[in-house]
This record gives sequence, C-alpha cells and structure tokens, in this order.
Amino acid sequence: MQKKLKDIGEFGLIKRIAEAERIFDKEVIVGIGDDAAVIKYKEGRYLLLTTDMLIENIHFDKKATPFQIGYKSLAVNISDIAAMGGIPKYALVGLGLKKETSVKFVDEIYRGIRSLAKKFKVKILGGDTVASSKMVINITLSGEVEKKYLTLRNGAKIGDKIYVTGALGGSILGKHLSFIPRVKEARYLVKNLHPTSMIDISDGLLSDLKRVCEASKVGAKIYQEKIPLSKGVISLAKKKKEDPYQLALTGGEDFELLFTLSHHPPLYPLPSREGKAEEGFILPSKVHITQIGQITKRGIVLLDEKNKIIHLRKIGFDHFKDVGS
Repeated sequence: MQKKLKDIGEFGLIKRIAEAERIFDKEVIVGIGDDAAVIKYKEGRYLLLTTDMLIENIHFDKKATPFQIGYKSLAVNISDIAAMGGIPKYALVGLGLKKETSVKFVDEIYRGIRSLAKKFKVKILGGDTVASSKMVINITLSGEVEKKYLTLRNGAKIGDKIYVTGALGGSILGKHLSFIPRVKEARYLVKNLHPTSMIDISDGLLSDLKRVCEASKVGAKIYQEKIPLSKGVISLAKKKKEDPYQLALTGGEDFELLFTLSHHPPLYPLPSREGKAEEGFILPSKVHITQIGQITKRGIVLLDEKNKIIHLRKIGFDHFKDVGS
C-alpha cells in the first residue's frame, strides 16, 4: 500500500525531497533545510532566497481583508530573511485568483504588499497571475547578509540558552495578519550578541525548536512557566476552553525569533512578571527577549514549575496532518 502525505506529514515530505535534491555546487552554501537558501553572491555577502505560499481557508479566511492578505504574504517571507540575519531586497508575486474576484480586491492585496514593502525598502519586480478555484498567493523574496552575520539553524551547542523575542500565542488574536517582521531585532542580535542558531516561529515553538535541535544534533529543555504569553491570550483561551500555553507552544504563526546564545548578555534586565524574576533583557527597539530554556544533549523536554515533564500529544502545525481534505 502506497504511503499518503498524511502518513509522513509536511516535515517528512520536506526531508524526502531534501534527500533527493542534494545540491553539490560550490555556489550553494545552504539549500533545503533552513529559513532561506544561501548562495555565494559578492565579496563579504551572501544572497538569500525564500518563498512562501498562502492558501485561502488555510492561511487566511473570509474574515481577513485583502489588505491583510497581501501584507501577510510579504511579511512571512521577510520573517524568513530576518531569521538568517539578513536584509530583504527584491520580491516576485504569484497570484491564483477566482474569475469572479473584483479588481478592487486585487488592488487592496497589492496595497497591503506595498505598505510593508515600503517599510522594509523591498522592491516588487513582477510575478505571475493565473485563474484558480481558490485564492493562492505566493511570494519569492531575495535578500542579502554579510558573511560574518549569517545565522543558521545548525549552530546550537549543549549549554546554550534558548531565547524568544516578544510574546507567543498571539495568532489566536489575529497577530498573524498584522505582525511586523523582526528584521531590526535580528540585525541587532547578529551584530552584537552573535546567536549560535536562529529560526522564526511559524509552525509553533516546539515544532521550530525541534528543527533547530535536529539541524544542530542536540536536545533542549523548555520551562513552560517562562514562556511569555501574548496580551489577552489567557482570557481568550479561557473563553475557548483552551490552554494558553498549549497555544503558545504549538499554535504557530507567531513569527517571533527563536534563537540560542552561548552567554547571557548583561542588557536591560526584564521587569518581574507576577512576582517572578524574568530571565532575559530588552533590546534598544523595546522588544522583550525572554530566556525559556537550555540546549541539552538529546531529546526535547517540556517542564512545569516543579521540573516535572509535561507530555504533549502535538508539538506544532503540520499541513498534511492538521488540514482537512
């Protein structure tokens, strides 16, 4: 019996493709397996390439405005470039649209794209449009990064501290449609604190941490009580009868940075939270950085306030397992 995609999941499929598409080319520094591909470019710099596809009723629904759809489509790509320590540069836009779509709707999509492109000085160079039974938007984005600042997923070492920017769980509040990619924060980190690894949180904290651990051949322990929760997520989770920490750990689409440091920087200590001293610091951009765990030898373990293991049935979002047919 042939295996189905729902049997191997999204990450199983990516691994399968990666094994078949190993590139032996001196021009390619990194192919499949990170937030962006890395290619030799010019002296002192690498070229970065990334692409993301958004599909109606999966990445956005009817509640999302066309402006928000366009904004998000570029934002998720810029977030990938940020996770590499880079600067976004040029974009191509691919659109699949229903024939009944109004011209004004498309204009609003592009207004959303351009609003963020202007903020990050990204140039839209062209793309493609096709008729489709569902709306699809795909952006391919290039960027660049100085060789000395390139940060990959595979550099985490045993003993490194694990940090996140901002707060998690905000997707349930609609954050995924209006977030600001952490380019400024990533650039500060790579220039001043030199992370040993970094990734953006798109599929859930635990899922993306697993990617870092697999790439770095290490494990990790995370303290649930140290995870910074987005404002309002606790009360909303109660209304929905959901665990706010579960949302923060596995919900995905936070688009914050998850990174590791071999040292704890003596920068702007965080204020206490509910009487507990925070382990972290504040960046000059006023974004909070919170230490949530540590890199270990093997396995990923989630611990409660008494250091007891919390067992989870799910660690993050998987397109081929979590999306209905």
